[in-house]
Amino acid sequence: MKKQILFICCAVIAYCLSACNTAPQQAPLKEKNLPKHVILIGFDGLSAHCLNNGADMPTFRKMMAEGASTLENRSILPSSSACNWASMFMGAGPELHGYTEWGSRTPELPSRVVNSDNRFPNIFGLYRDKAPEAEIGYIYEWEGMNYLVDTLAMSFRKHAPMSAENPNGCTLVAVQYIKEKKPNLCAIIYDQPDGTGHGKGWSSPEYFAMVNHLDSCLTQVMDAVREAGIMDDTVVILTADHGGIETGHGGKTMNEMQTPIVFYGKNVKKGFKIPESTMVYDIAGTIACLLDVPQPQVWIARPILSAFEDN
Repeated sequence: MKKQILFICCAVIAYCLSACNTAPQQAPLKEKNLPKHVILIGFDGLSAHCLNNGADMPTFRKMMAEGASTLENRSILPSSSACNWASMFMGAGPELHGYTEWGSRTPELPSRVVNSDNRFPNIFGLYRDKAPEAEIGYIYEWEGMNYLVDTLAMSFRKHAPMSAENPNGCTLVAVQYIKEKKPNLCAIIYDQPDGTGHGKGWSSPEYFAMVNHLDSCLTQVMDAVREAGIMDDTVVILTADHGGIETGHGGKTMNEMQTPIVFYGKNVKKGFKIPESTMVYDIAGTIACLLDVPQPQVWIARPILSAFEDN
């Protein structure tokens, strides 16, 4: 009898511990609350550390205050560019998609699953399969971004690097595209402040000046969304691939590993701090949920549904 009682007690304790360590199941978003437009704006090398330590970024901060956010999103390892952007688009880590380095152009490991275009499933291709008539745009500054997406899925694709002659980088292209085409899915990926971090340091005055310049670019993009008349039916996502420390990244410090995520727009909770742990690949899962795209089995992404009102 004592053994039976002891067994029952152990079972109850084990169940309670399991329940405490299990994330609550989140219901899918209601169809009426799904947006018609999702715009992902990424900033290469924008660290959560800079936002925690004095970066002004008034538009970015306003969107945080009026949306749902976390400054504790984590990159995959290594905390480098291509492998993290790939994870953000592909809903999985490098162990599955195979892109393992800062400048990966093809998988260094065989992708666990490939689609008809011989690519690991990514959000752009999956959405194209679901919505053949959708307007999908991809605007980027770093040339290496071209190798991380299903280019055949794009309605519009433009490489528009930042330079002395073009200090706003891909901003003007993005503004014109949004106003003219009102995309259903659009990714706008800046190559800064990563370059300034490498050149001057992630805590340098020049780095903080660059993030404030990027905030002015963000303001222009958001103005375009409003002028296009789609803001009420849009979710905007702000994020980054990795942070940095001193003049580098790729390592395991939290300055390198932690990045922001901000959700802003339709059905997003206002002033909400996302409590659960998030990873860079969860962004793909969240976009898939917002666009009602079934998530492939090989993805490990967890949609960040707590950020939205009907969950």
